[in-house]
Amino acid sequence: MAETKPKPKIQKEAVPIPKQKPEDRRNNFNEVALGYTEKQALAEANRCLQCPKPQCIQGCPVEIEIPAFIKLIREGKFEEAIKKLKDKNSLPAICGRVCPQEEQCQKFCIVGKVGEPVSIGRLERFVADWERAKGVKVSDNSSPKSKKVAIIGAGPAGLTAAADLSKQGHKVVIFEALHLPGGVLVYGIPEFRLPKSIVRAEVDYIEKLGVELKLGYLIGRTHTIPELLKERGFDAVFIGTGAGLPAFMNVPGENLGGIYSANEFLIRVNLMKSYAFPAYDTPIRIGKHVVVIGGGNVAMDSARSALRLGAEQVCIVYRRSREELPARKEEIENAEEEGILCKFLAAPTRFIGDEKGWVKAMECICMELGPPDESGRRRPVPVKGSEFVMDVDTVIVAIGRTPNPIIQSTTEGLAVTKWGTIVTDENGKTSIAGVYAGGDIVTGEATVISAMGAGKKAAKAIHQYLMKT
Repeated sequence: MAETKPKPKIQKEAVPIPKQKPEDRRNNFNEVALGYTEKQALAEANRCLQCPKPQCIQGCPVEIEIPAFIKLIREGKFEEAIKKLKDKNSLPAICGRVCPQEEQCQKFCIVGKVGEPVSIGRLERFVADWERAKGVKVSDNSSPKSKKVAIIGAGPAGLTAAADLSKQGHKVVIFEALHLPGGVLVYGIPEFRLPKSIVRAEVDYIEKLGVELKLGYLIGRTHTIPELLKERGFDAVFIGTGAGLPAFMNVPGENLGGIYSANEFLIRVNLMKSYAFPAYDTPIRIGKHVVVIGGGNVAMDSARSALRLGAEQVCIVYRRSREELPARKEEIENAEEEGILCKFLAAPTRFIGDEKGWVKAMECICMELGPPDESGRRRPVPVKGSEFVMDVDTVIVAIGRTPNPIIQSTTEGLAVTKWGTIVTDENGKTSIAGVYAGGDIVTGEATVISAMGAGKKAAKAIHQYLMKT
């Protein structure tokens, strides 16, 4: 009888990632997760079963060959591992930090059926950080560029599309409205979760691929898309401007002083460095009692930032229960460790101001969960007569963002939805020949990695279009 190979022993517990202690990190904006050491990365990589038919890849929007790069880590071939990653993903240090791997690649990990899934994101971060410490190497990309592509927006979708198109031999120019590249990566995600130096390093790599970056260009005002195509010599355009307009609740008193949209609040903190005031001249008013409305990652980022800015108490008010919180589990746990409070099944009905026009209290109503809505989560229903009042000094509204309409309103013939998002086919093609779009400008507010996936898919379609013209 032929001998059967013994089944490999599975290490059920993932190697924990080192973090700052909660009592320390709540007082600084330094990165919370410190990353794997080489020894820890090797131990975690050895948990991977190297499945003959890996399921994890199907959960990755940018189609990273996950078992292959993990195998290279196991063998100590870190330089080969980062090359394998960058075959598909030009922003690995970013994805390794903010991508919701637990809902994507790690969700399909076979090891996760008997224990904790392999920490794919932490391993991705490890090799990206290893490369940055050693010095990023870029393959020669100096071949003549016959076609010219304009990328609008230097966020995750635009950066990904730009990198892929440059690798395919096209001349790529990114137009970014802000004074720094990165989009939501720099204005929306706090330093303690994604250091700006990491974003800058990833952008530097993309520039070294031959991509030209133009900052302070508001397309729709500085130039329009028709001008780019007809007067500026571009053969194709990709729109990746994201969703930067804040949503509000439209309840009485919402215009009182001390009430911020999460967008304004995080831009002040992240992009304008108000946390370092007065070294940076961007003041921000934080009271003793801060309330954040919402339950996503933006709400968690806002709450944790407010705590670091000196608030004595920060409370998240969310209209559903804890089980329905859309934020990443890791970020919820980090917030609770730091002392963030949560008030579930409640929603604001009005804000109450003082004689100077500043918010001093918030009236809420209790909610109960009814049948599921279109998102699949149970719909919150107000409980009649359950109103109560909370004392507040600062309120941050984090209930979502919508696209800025400037490009849609200045581009004749561009099909849009009633929500202001751009209509595309499955490859990002819009209603105008040579114009493509992807990311939050198409889907509405979503994840960094989904925007990157859209940028990658559109880049492939743009390349095919350019080869036919």
